[in-house]
Amino acid sequence: MAKDSSFAAKVAKASGEPSGDQCPTCGEMLSVVKLVVSERSATRDSWKFNEKLVKVCKCNHAEVYG
Repeated sequence: MAKDSSFAAKVAKASGEPSGDQCPTCGEMLSVVKLVVSERSATRDSWKFNEKLVKVCKCNHAEVYG
């Protein structure tokens, strides 16, 4: 069963107002990126791919993207 959203929620979404979290240090909107790190397994001769979601702003942009 689909959820019904209110008219006010639809208008707020259509107005284009940015929604999401802001960085507490720089105040910029955080964007969520999927970070995939490949690691070689020590016990087996294979690769593992670890995926995690990271919030990025201009404060930690260099740390995430390298």
